[in-house]
Amino acid sequence: MSKYSSVFDIVGPSMIGPSSSHTAGAAKIGLMARNIFNAQPQNVQIILYGSFAKTYKGHGTDLALIGGLLGYSADDRRIVNSAQDALRLGININLTTSDEETDHPNTAKIIMNRDNRTFEIVGISPGGGRAEIVEINGFKVKAAADNNFLLVFHHDRYGVIAAVANLLASHGINIGHMEVARKSKGAEALMVIQTDQQVPDDITIELKELAHVTGIVAFNKNSGR
Repeated sequence: MSKYSSVFDIVGPSMIGPSSSHTAGAAKIGLMARNIFNAQPQNVQIILYGSFAKTYKGHGTDLALIGGLLGYSADDRRIVNSAQDALRLGININLTTSDEETDHPNTAKIIMNRDNRTFEIVGISPGGGRAEIVEINGFKVKAAADNNFLLVFHHDRYGVIAAVANLLASHGINIGHMEVARKSKGAEALMVIQTDQQVPDDITIELKELAHVTGIVAFNKNSGR
């Protein structure tokens, strides 16, 4: 008989669970989704694809994703009770699996709702406890959990990208990588900006006040937010 009574009795460095991709990576996907939503959702739909869909019960992927959505880090032992914690907090979680093919085998789609506000996040776990967000509200992006990054939601207008870059430069924030996506010319757009430094709250407030900017999310790798 195994000396472990639960998959969560196996603890590695900075993770809980037997699989870095299916457990630790999944927890990071959930936590990134929560922080991008910038609130604790009331209703959550989780759709698992590929390997996630096939092995999630044995590897605790469902509990890890839920734990991340509750704000638990990958090494937080509360993950084992995350489903009960969500129920106690009145969070409605619906988890399903899909046979649809995806670009990566460890893929989860998370649809979050609160007060008539809805966000749809697609995340992947490439292995080694890493996590990336690859889609936000239909925008194709690449945002990794081990980087500092900014999400700048804005109207597609002339000069917005330059205004954001100039404001960051004025505060000594260096841009390591930037991607810009838009749904159509002149419509809603999204900047994903990887920064060498963490972006403090006072700078995000300034960014929100720029013309045509509709929303800001700052993800700082050390704090998880």
